[in-house]
Amino acid sequence: MRFVTCRLPDGMEDPAILSQDGTQVWPLSWLGLSYETLSDAIPFLTPQVRFGLQLAISGIPALPVEAVTLQSPIPCPAQDVVCLGINYMAHSDEAEKYSADAFSTQHQDAIYFSKRVSRAVPDGGFIEAHTDLVQKLDYECELAVVLGKDAKDVPAGQTKDYVFGYTILNDVSFTIPQGSFVSLVGESGCGKSTIAALLSGSRTGYTGSVTLGGVPVQELQQEQRLRTLTLVPHNAAIFKGTVESNLRMAKPDADETQLWAALEQVNLADFCRSQNGLKAGTIIATGTPAGVGMGMDPPQFLRPGDTVQCEIEGIGTLTNTVR
Repeated sequence: MRFVTCRLPDGMEDPAILSQDGTQVWPLSWLGLSYETLSDAIPFLTPQVRFGLQLAISGIPALPVEAVTLQSPIPCPAQDVVCLGINYMAHSDEAEKYSADAFSTQHQDAIYFSKRVSRAVPDGGFIEAHTDLVQKLDYECELAVVLGKDAKDVPAGQTKDYVFGYTILNDVSFTIPQGSFVSLVGESGCGKSTIAALLSGSRTGYTGSVTLGGVPVQELQQEQRLRTLTLVPHNAAIFKGTVESNLRMAKPDADETQLWAALEQVNLADFCRSQNGLKAGTIIATGTPAGVGMGMDPPQFLRPGDTVQCEIEGIGTLTNTVR
């Protein structure tokens, strides 16, 4: 069963069922399920419920897909998208050729990081080039996994039981040229502070590269960074991001034992252990295979007018145009 989010003729957005041939939709509200978003609906869309819905739609008229505007399946993820970095060896090789310092393949553990998405661009939507600001706009075609129920400490043999479904994700990256005067503007949580933390060197554990004057930020001594960059933070009592990322603001190289010791000192360790891990509806991006722009010889990056088509067999095609 295929689920989508669509904008109905009255302008309202509604999660819906998409027919296998992609020509019809049944809004969940028509089936007596009133959920504002697909993220809200997912915990209740168990295999048994989906079986019942499959029987129900056989006797209910549908809307032709031309009567609605399809959005991203989950337009506004309730949680950060969890990303797995450098997951394909061929992509790892091409990335290391482009920048050995930034994409070293010597990793003992899997690399995970998160990205906050305010609004995902749907199939047929536009990728904004921001040519006055951005250089080296690149793409990554990724298989994305959507969790169907809360997950924590899941045994390896049971992971498929937690999968609600799959979709396609195009992860876009960019480079800002030296000497630019840039303002980052957006709603709370869209990543402004994260970029500032990356530039200042206080945020670590990411893939890719962040450089000042061509030198990776993490290789600069604090005195060198201060000559180049001044960060004036706001005085927030509650910080965004994970507990780990906040603790690492004080000690970026802290190991797990030190992190838990810090939580014990402020009586938060038991609370953190009681949390339920990843929530139903969380999107996990599994990384891109080889073939991105920086991996070409010579590297080729996106320009206005280019069209990016990401296709995964058995799932579909995601097509976006740069403007």
